[in-house]
Amino acid sequence: MALLAHERYCDEIVRLTGELRAAIRGADLGATVPTCPDWTLRELAEHVGRAHRWAGEIVRTRAAEAVPDEKVPDNSPAGDDPAALDAWLAEGAAGTADALREAGPDAEVWSWSWDRSAGFWARRMALETVVHLADAALAARVPYTMKPELAADTIEEWLQIVRFAQGDGDREVAQLLGDGRSLHLHATDAPGAEWLIELGADGVTWSREHGKADVALRGPLTDLMLVFNRRLAPGSDRVEVLGDAGLLDFWLARTSFG
Repeated sequence: MALLAHERYCDEIVRLTGELRAAIRGADLGATVPTCPDWTLRELAEHVGRAHRWAGEIVRTRAAEAVPDEKVPDNSPAGDDPAALDAWLAEGAAGTADALREAGPDAEVWSWSWDRSAGFWARRMALETVVHLADAALAARVPYTMKPELAADTIEEWLQIVRFAQGDGDREVAQLLGDGRSLHLHATDAPGAEWLIELGADGVTWSREHGKADVALRGPLTDLMLVFNRRLAPGSDRVEVLGDAGLLDFWLARTSFG
């Protein structure tokens, strides 16, 4: 799958943050987030805002190493006023998008990943917001929908992260090394949105194709993405699991990254 345009990712950081702000507006900010039970809704929102600012500072300064949290300007909202939190989220998303646009996708910057470019951070922050918007919507009890191209990109980025973590020595992901067992993701509402994932002796590989697998997960594309990111239980009636359900559980348990 081709990546979305750099400018599109920058725009989505702002747009999706606007949706997150709308989701939490008027909600109980002290409510526990069911999919991130260590966080309240306010803490979730602050995590998103801090992630944006951190990535934005890395790109703005063309950092060659990780930027310590204390070096990130305006890293916390002022006070407990929900309006201040709302403004802080908006300012952080806009500032990060501006820094990314100014840098362009090919600017060399530090990252923890396989890709040390501003383009990596544009995609990462957009898709980080895709997933945490789902957390916020669930906690605030408001509807959640995602554009197909963003849901598909979130799945593919996660597969890349799994592959990277495997090469980087993650012990849980290393357990996915196997004898060729396979998983198939099949979106029922988006033509061509299918993935065949194989757990081989040399690591996880995948391709965009229809194919027979040991376990298949079928359902709307957004719901497949939510299951893949452990935001929707595979036993939900919104998706269908065919074949070895234990293999899907095995995958999900070893791709949680804490």
